[in-house]
Amino acid sequence: MELDSVDRHILSVLQENCKLPLVKIGERVGLSAPSVAERIDKLENSGVIRGYTTILDARKLGKDITAFIGVFIDHPKLISKFEKELDHLEDVQECHHVTGQHTLLLKVKVDNTSALEELIRKLRSLEGVSRTETSVVLSTHTEGLWLDLKEKQEATEPDRGHKGHEGAQVLKLKRGG
Repeated sequence: MELDSVDRHILSVLQENCKLPLVKIGERVGLSAPSVAERIDKLENSGVIRGYTTILDARKLGKDITAFIGVFIDHPKLISKFEKELDHLEDVQECHHVTGQHTLLLKVKVDNTSALEELIRKLRSLEGVSRTETSVVLSTHTEGLWLDLKEKQEATEPDRGHKGHEGAQVLKLKRGG
């Protein structure tokens, strides 16, 4: 899907507050509410917007410990099986296949050190896990779900022939990568 500067502006506004009424979004981006709704529908249908969520304060809900767990998997064929097992472990927030010494890097939020120890025990018992390495977060400076939507000069090209958006910048996004 091609994104112009108006689409990017809408996405930026939604990242700040996805509950903002369409009229207010329209005021900020210079469009009518129906035009905003149409653009948001296109962004949703194309998969650029994957969903909407509520951001919770983990500590206020008793999840006092954040940790990163590096997981070493014995054989690449066992990675997908391990990832499926993670679906049953609710404290695992993220799982990334990474370069470097670990095969996978997990971000977890747990109630306390006992819960962390139990989670590590469960991870180590899964098929293919040779070992884990855990780093407990002492404090967090920045944690967010937003993306920087500023257009990069080399990634954009002037829109030629796109009706209704003379002079708008267009960015082509590749899906799945």
